Amino acid sequence: MAISRYFSLVVFSIAMAASTAFSDPILTKVDRRIYLTSQIVRILSTLKVENPGPLIMSQVLLAFPEHQVRNLAYLMASSHETKGKAKGSVVALPIKAVNLNDRPSTVTFYSVSLPKELAADDSFTLDVLTIFTHALRPAPEQITQADAQLVLYNDSVYYLSPYEVKVQSLSVKLPDTKIESYTKLENIKVHGSDIKYGPYENLPPFSHSPIAFHFESNLPFAVAEELVREIEISHWGNVQVNEHYKLIHGGAKSKGEFSRLDFQARPNDQGASAFSLLVAHLPARAHSVYYRDLIGNISTSHLRGDSRKTELVIEPRYPMLGGWRTAFTIGYGLPLQDFLYESEGNRFLNITFSTPMIELVIDTLIVKVVLPEGSSDISAATPFPIKQWQETKISHLDIGGRPVVVLKKTNVVPEHNQYFQVFYKFNSLSMFREPLMLISGFIFFFAACIVYMRADTSISKYSASYLAKQQWEEVRVLIHKVQEIIGRCLTTHDNLEASLRELFRTGDVQACKAARKSADGSLKELSKEMKPLLTSLQAYSSAAQIFPKVEELVAKERELQEKLMQKHTTAVEGYEKKSGPRDINSRVALLQQKITALKQDVDDLLQIIDEI
Repeated sequence: MAISRYFSLVVFSIAMAASTAFSDPILTKVDRRIYLTSQIVRILSTLKVENPGPLIMSQVLLAFPEHQVRNLAYLMASSHETKGKAKGSVVALPIKAVNLNDRPSTVTFYSVSLPKELAADDSFTLDVLTIFTHALRPAPEQITQADAQLVLYNDSVYYLSPYEVKVQSLSVKLPDTKIESYTKLENIKVHGSDIKYGPYENLPPFSHSPIAFHFESNLPFAVAEELVREIEISHWGNVQVNEHYKLIHGGAKSKGEFSRLDFQARPNDQGASAFSLLVAHLPARAHSVYYRDLIGNISTSHLRGDSRKTELVIEPRYPMLGGWRTAFTIGYGLPLQDFLYESEGNRFLNITFSTPMIELVIDTLIVKVVLPEGSSDISAATPFPIKQWQETKISHLDIGGRPVVVLKKTNVVPEHNQYFQVFYKFNSLSMFREPLMLISGFIFFFAACIVYMRADTSISKYSASYLAKQQWEEVRVLIHKVQEIIGRCLTTHDNLEASLRELFRTGDVQACKAARKSADGSLKELSKEMKPLLTSLQAYSSAAQIFPKVEELVAKERELQEKLMQKHTTAVEGYEKKSGPRDINSRVALLQQKITALKQDVDDLLQIIDEI
């Protein structure tokens, strides 16, 4: 109570200082409604202002204590007469922060300009909408998966006003009837989740009486610590929007282990304050919608729409408990004609500023509008104060880069999702810059190919490198012929050994001798063909490295011929002398071992020559 009285004395002295700059009106009636049905606190105050005279009044002061100003996200005043009309017909009254002499830092003042001046005894009724973020404090700050989330909200039962208030009342809307505690004062009524205070009469300026509400709230506390929206304009018919989210559950932090089994089996009791779905209301003709996180594409999303909107329901990879974080990106395309307009030679983009996510609090929002290369005279118009600057983005086929308008705002709520405009000038001929670059590139490429195909890029026929290359090709041809002759010799060897096997099977000595005679003739002819090849090969200086291997190959093949002929002669003589198979095999056994070894040597040499 002592703190409350001190606060009243301090702000009352401020009111005295402010009376020299403003006419002191009277608030004949104040009706305040506090909505605590989500993580965003919305307060709608209806003020009936009366000018007691004698000065004409054109402004009304609004006062906010320091702890509320830190969380103040949105402030709007409008005429009460427009209440209930279409949303587009509600005109916001101009509001600006004012500095009063000798005011302490505990109270911040805003001045509302009335649509008409109030003479003596005139009155005017206005609605003031104030929206606060992070005003609900988890109590306790940490809970287990099985606990419900309890939050605490503090305020004053009296409207903080620098003017005298004749009559005022307060109603508080809670999300549920599960209320742990609330401040009990006189003139209070509780009906379900609604708590009403008042009416209270004849309250002096800056009256203050603290109240607190401790209640259960398991609604999603989705907070985007940072959101970067990139809106890229293409004059070829598309507006591409990419939104990068860094999300956290801003409620009571989760402690202990998490059980997915319990969460799925009893979702109403286990992790009641967690959220696993996010809903975004995209423009009606959004197309090419995608949703991915750091790992890749996420298929757990649903897209449905009608002629008025397109609804995207996305599900993170894991349920979001208190303090848990995630990062993801959504993107979609929009028809250019729905958002880009022309006026007096200028073009301007008219699109919504904030996220399409429902009931999402954004700590820091950065909107980047990427304009086509060649845009000039760039400016932006927003319905609320923001920080803005320009950057440059280099993309494909760009020469100097694309201008980027960057808009930054903190403490953003759904009410900030209003239309803003980016104005610029653009020469239509610049649209053909990139197609002409592509066409020119293809023409240059094909022209270069034609020149290359027609140009003589061969090496001079009189150069040493060309002659060495030609000589080596001739050597390769000779070596190939040598290998071919060796292959034919080996085939003759195989036929000779086949005749021996046939001799042992049929006993036809004459047929075996005929095969021997044929083999002798073939091998002599092959030997004649080989001699000039070896002579020619020896004459080439570039064959110096490989010629010894070729000579060794020819020598091994001739030695193999000799051993095969010895084996054949021994086998035929033994058969003519009526020797038994065992005796014949014992005579040729040593020869057969040498033949096998020679065959392996020939194969190895052929492989070596192939690799050189």
